Amino acid sequence: MTAARPALKLATATAKDLPSLVELLGILFAQEADFVPDAGKQQRALEAILGDPRIGRIYVAREGSQVVGMVSTLYTISTAEGGKAAWLEDMVVRPECRGRGIGAALLAHAVVGAREAGCLRLTLLSDEDNDQAHAVYAAEGFQFSGMRPMRLKL
Repeated sequence: MTAARPALKLATATAKDLPSLVELLGILFAQEADFVPDAGKQQRALEAILGDPRIGRIYVAREGSQVVGMVSTLYTISTAEGGKAAWLEDMVVRPECRGRGIGAALLAHAVVGAREAGCLRLTLLSDEDNDQAHAVYAAEGFQFSGMRPMRLKL
């Protein structure tokens, strides 16, 4: 007989989640084309977000005491929208937990959080070939933009 999995709980991350968040970002950046994991950098950025709710929010999915996924939203002002907007910055689920709807639940939770924070738009970037993620985003109502991202590393 297999043990029942603990119920999935979605919540705002806290400082005690920091080690799990750094680990999850390591997983994410190891699979993304444009980034390389650096635990020190990830920890500094996460601490900044967790320490100032004006910057954004980090949400986690927990099964029991284990953080199995995360998503972050970062706030800005959109002149096109005339108000607050957000970037969906990082979304990752532990590889062994994928395929169970955790990412979709986290995404929906982040969308609700952005609306509750008064955001008028939520934008995200993902690797061009990540069709599985694109399907999850499309199911939540995201659409491809005609704009193409460009980046300058400073």
